[in-house]
Parts: sequence; structure tokens; C-alpha cells
Amino acid sequence: MSIHEQIRVPHVKPSSSRSVCRFWQQGICNRNPCKFAHGGELPPRPPPPPPRSSHVYLRGSRSESQSKPVGGSAAPKKHEEKVCRDWKSGNCSRGDDKCRFLHSWSRGEGFSMLARLEGHSNTAVVSGIALPSGSDKLFTGSSDGVVQAWDCTSGKIVGTLNAGGKIGCLITEGEWLFVGLPNVVKAWNLQTGVDCSLTGPTGQVYALEVGMGFLFAGGSPDGGSSSTGEQQGSNPFQPAAALNGHTSAVISIEVGGGGKLFSGSMDGTIKVWDIKTLQCIQTIEKGHDSAVMSLLCYSDFLLSCSLDQKIKVWAATGEDGRFEAVYTHEEGHGAISMCGVEDMDGKPVLLCSWNDDSVGLYELPSFAEKGRMYAKGEVRSIKGGPGGLVFTGDATGLVTVWKLAAGATSGAAMAE
Repeated sequence: MSIHEQIRVPHVKPSSSRSVCRFWQQGICNRNPCKFAHGGELPPRPPPPPPRSSHVYLRGSRSESQSKPVGGSAAPKKHEEKVCRDWKSGNCSRGDDKCRFLHSWSRGEGFSMLARLEGHSNTAVVSGIALPSGSDKLFTGSSDGVVQAWDCTSGKIVGTLNAGGKIGCLITEGEWLFVGLPNVVKAWNLQTGVDCSLTGPTGQVYALEVGMGFLFAGGSPDGGSSSTGEQQGSNPFQPAAALNGHTSAVISIEVGGGGKLFSGSMDGTIKVWDIKTLQCIQTIEKGHDSAVMSLLCYSDFLLSCSLDQKIKVWAATGEDGRFEAVYTHEEGHGAISMCGVEDMDGKPVLLCSWNDDSVGLYELPSFAEKGRMYAKGEVRSIKGGPGGLVFTGDATGLVTVWKLAAGATSGAAMAE
């Protein structure tokens, strides 16, 4: 028994008052009988619709500029600014050809990845990288309080040190390794093994810098403190002064030319200090709209970067020598850390990490982008080394070694 035999056809009483079937008027009614009136000569069928365009439009699209052609190349257009998150975790099933995001740890020319150093916990942030001059050891510190010493030739760990607290930063100067911890700076002599505790900073120490015989440590809430290197007993470092003035934690410090010290704070301010007198000579109240994460001196300029998504260039202008912003570079992500290096041609390159897990490489002074390095997490620390080496440490405990090569630059002048 067919399905059609089960359908009952309703009996329709003829009526002169029935409405005319609008489908019959269009010549397309196929009901028999139809409860609406069919009368007179059938109207002609409408012409067939025009052939469909060879483009299919996305839902909500209102212009052909948003259409995607059917046929042609089946490969999706690559989004060159982003790395596939699934690929980063090893789970992308779309493959290199079909995924619209990058399957690569870098974009651009003139640099390459050499190695990855795995030794810190994958839940720890690599907060400091140091390469002592003339040493064959690389030192890295992480937020879980561990300092690792790496052999630069083999890339293997040759020593591990427990600093006893969260490491906010790590630097080396001469034979000394300095580590910023909560309320204290620990110092280790890399030759004798002597260790010292330098008290004075308040809160977590996120920034350390050495200049003109002083070690400067950023603390909170009263700003930086300094210690001199005069030998007195077993501890060669003695408190010298507390540089008060910031209203929030000092998280970036840079020693510049002309005996100046620069400090950046969580409140977005930048202070300029005279190192000889240890007095503040200028406060840039609205340096940034968010935390000043990193400071860097380049030639006669001061560079600052912030979570407000800007890198600013400052220069001493006028007879009073006060610093003013002369250029702003802005991107769509917060800036975290900066490092200045030279490529194999001896040309200056700025590296800046952003909170989208990338590091941008920029020619100086033009700020033309040379490329991008990508990481599994935010890159919190960057360190340049000899021969075009660059080390980056991210929020997954990974240290990556890069190599800069020779490459042409545009040579454009910095905006005035």
C-alpha cells in the first residue's frame, strides 16, 4: 500500500463566493481539488529566476566585499597575526593547509629558533634571564623560587638553586647574581659561592638595576632603594638610601646616560632621578594609562611600555632638559617587556613582548616591524646575548633561544 493511498482527499463544496487561489493566479497550483476558486484561463507561469551568483554570502553579510567565492582555491586564507591555539597544544586536527591560523613559532625573516630549554615548572613564570659577560653559563629564575644554571654549549642544566621565595627578577653584574624576592634581594657570588641578603625593599622586588656603584631595587609602596658596593665585613653591600615618591609599586628601573635613573610604577608614572644626589628631578605624571612594565634607554631616548598597549619614546627637550613624549607606537595588546639588541649587521633592534603571547621585532629608530616570535604563554623576560642570540622566558616555564641574522633595514627616522 502506498503512502498516497492513505491520504484522504477532503470533499470541497463548490461555492461562488470562494476566494481565488493565489497559487492558481501564478500558474503554479498543483492541488486537485483546491478549496480556493480556479476560474478562467490559467495565467502564464512566471519566468524562471536568474541563475544564482557564484558567490555565497555569510549570514548577516550585506556587501559583496564580505562574500566568499565557491570553487577556486579551497585553502582558507591564513590569519598571519595569530598562532593556532590547538596547534600550540598539539591538538589541531585541521592540518597546516586547512587551518586559517599559523602553525609556526615565528613570522618574518632575519631570525630563527635555535633551542628550547625545559627545566622550570610548566606552571611557573620565567621572570628573569641573565648571561654573565664571558661566562659559559645562562641563569634563569622563575616565580616558583627556582634558579636554574644552564650550560651554554649543551643546553643542559648544570645547577639548581632554591631562592626561598617568589622570584620577581634576576640580573648579574660581574661575579654577582642578584635575585629579587619578597622584601629582600639575595646575592650570590658565582666564583666563591658566598651569599648575602640585602634588606630594604618593601614588598615583592620586580626590578633590579646596577649603575654608578649602586644596586637599585624596586619595591612598594615607597619606590626604589639603593645599595652601594663598598666592602664592609662579609657583606659587601650596605643600604645607601630609599628613593621615595612613587605611590605604587616600582616595577621597572633603567640607568641612563648623564647620571640619570628612571623608574616606572604600577600607577603609570615615570620618575627621573639624579644618581649623584639621589634626588628626583622630574615626575611624568601621566606617562601611561596603566602600569609601566619596562623601561629602556636607546641613544638619547628613553623608551617605556605599558599595559595600556603603547610604547612611548621620550626625549629631553628644551633648556631645562625635561623629558617629553616624542613618539607613540600602539598595538592592540598590552606591552610587557622590552630588550634592545643588535642584528648581525650591527643595526639596532627592539624586542617587545605583548600579552597575546608574542614578541615583536622592530627596527630602530623607524619602528618598522621585522617579524614576530610566538610562545605558549606570555613572555615576561627577554635577554640579548653575544652573536645575535636572544633568550625569551614565558609563563609556561619555557626558555627559548633565538638567533638574529643579518638583514636590511629601512633606515627611516623616528617621528618627531
